[in-house]
Amino acid sequence: MRALVQRVSRARVSVAGRTTGEVGAGLMILVCAMQGDTEGEADKLAQKIVKLRIFKDAADKMNLSLADTGGAALVVSQFTLAADTSRGNRPGFSTAATPAEGERLYTYFSDRLRALGITVANGEFGADMDVELVNQGPVTIWLDTAA
Repeated sequence: MRALVQRVSRARVSVAGRTTGEVGAGLMILVCAMQGDTEGEADKLAQKIVKLRIFKDAADKMNLSLADTGGAALVVSQFTLAADTSRGNRPGFSTAATPAEGERLYTYFSDRLRALGITVANGEFGADMDVELVNQGPVTIWLDTAA
């Protein structure tokens, strides 16, 4: 699985003008299931993100995790993280999981974050979404369980 994680002071996702998920301080997580991914990759990714020390401590050092800060996560599915641009200018997405498997793993991933004690808000799988966020830092980190 792939994720693009951004430390945010706030984030919101809406579909057709209707807010589907919103968080204050925490993380914006764009996530993509790849072909062959299983619950094991989703578990690994969720655990890594919850423990990722990218929040500032009292000494102004990135030393705290999402779990340490009590922050929330806005999780949005984004199959375009599977983009392959190696053969030209039009990206291909054939390495992404099928929509049914992608949705299953997206839901499973969100549930794993909740099981790890994180408050989670979500986008709407497969919808055309508008995402707004304030990237704090900025801090943006790419994670891939295959790497």
